[in-house]
Amino acid sequence: MKYKFVGKSLFFPKEKKLVIADLHLGYEEALNEAGIFLPRRMLREIVEEMNQIFKKVGKINKVIILGDLKHEFGKISRQEWKESLEFIDFLLEKSEKILLIKGNHDTILEPIVRKKEVEIKDFYVENEKAFFHGHKLFHECLEKKIKLLIVGHKHPAITIKEGVKAEIYKCFLEGKWKGKKVVILPSFFPLVEGSDIFMFEDTNLAFKPRFSEFEVYVPVSVEKVYNFGKVKKVGRLLG
Repeated sequence: MKYKFVGKSLFFPKEKKLVIADLHLGYEEALNEAGIFLPRRMLREIVEEMNQIFKKVGKINKVIILGDLKHEFGKISRQEWKESLEFIDFLLEKSEKILLIKGNHDTILEPIVRKKEVEIKDFYVENEKAFFHGHKLFHECLEKKIKLLIVGHKHPAITIKEGVKAEIYKCFLEGKWKGKKVVILPSFFPLVEGSDIFMFEDTNLAFKPRFSEFEVYVPVSVEKVYNFGKVKKVGRLLG
C-alpha cells in the first residue's frame, strides 16, 4: 500500500497506478454563462502539469480519476464534451487503463465516454484499498479487509499568512478514521485553490474524521511536497 505524493497526484509505484481528483472541466463555460468571462486555458494547464507528473513516474498501468471530471450537474456543456474527450485521449496515450469514479458533478458522464475504453464506477476496491469520490459512503468500502480509503471531493487547502499577506495552497490530508487510513486528495482544478482546512467542521464529506489529527502535505511542485505536520499544529503556527 506504499504511495507517494507527486504534485497533486497520488502514485502507487509498485502497481504503477496514478490517482487524481476533481478536474471540473467546463468550469469556464459555466462562468461565461453567468456573465464572467475569462480565457479558456484550464485544460491546457492541467495537461501541462500532468505531463510533468508523467515525466517523473513514467508510463503507468492505470489512471483513476476520483470524481468530478466535469463541472455541470444536470447537463453536458459543449466545453465539457470537447475537453473531457481531449483529456481522456491524452490519458490513453500515457496509461493502459482509465477508471472514472463518479462524483456528485458526474450525474451525466456515460455519453461522453461511450466510445472510449474507459471504466465508470461509483467506487473501486482493490488490494485492501477503496477509491471513491467522498460525497457518498459505500458498504463495500468499509469492510474489515479495507485498510486505505482514498477520496477527493473536499478540495482541501491551507491559508498561510505573513503579516497582511495571505496565500492559499492546495494540500493532501492523511490520517485515520475507524481504524482505516484515509488520504484526501487536493483538487486538480487550477482556477480555485480549494476549501481552507480550518473550515472542515462544516465538511460535506459523507464521513467526518477528526481532522485535527490529520497530517497536512502541501505540493508546491511535482518535485516538492512539504509535510506541515498535523492540522492542529498548523493551526497553532498560523494563529
